[in-house]
Amino acid sequence: MIENIEEVRDVVTEFLKRTLKVEDVKVIKARKVEDGWETEVEAYEESSFIKSLGLPTRVQDKNIYAVKLNSNIVESYERKESSKTTK
Repeated sequence: MIENIEEVRDVVTEFLKRTLKVEDVKVIKARKVEDGWETEVEAYEESSFIKSLGLPTRVQDKNIYAVKLNSNIVESYERKESSKTTK
C-alpha cells in the first residue's frame, strides 16, 4: 500500500513514462482519498497533429492526465487537457 506522496509520484511517473513512451512527466497535484490517491500529471508528448502530417518538429503537446491509484496500482488514467508548446 502506498503510504506517502513520494511513493505516489514514483508509481505514477513510471506508469506514464512506460504507457505514453515519454520522458518528461511531472506530478502537479496529489491528494489522498478514501480508496487511494488521485493525481494530476503533466506530460510532454510529441504533437500528434504534426506527427500525423509526417513533419519534423520540436512542437510538443503539454497534456494533463488524471491518474487514480488504488493500493499500489494504477486504477485509471485519462487525459484532461492539452496545449501546444515548444521545447
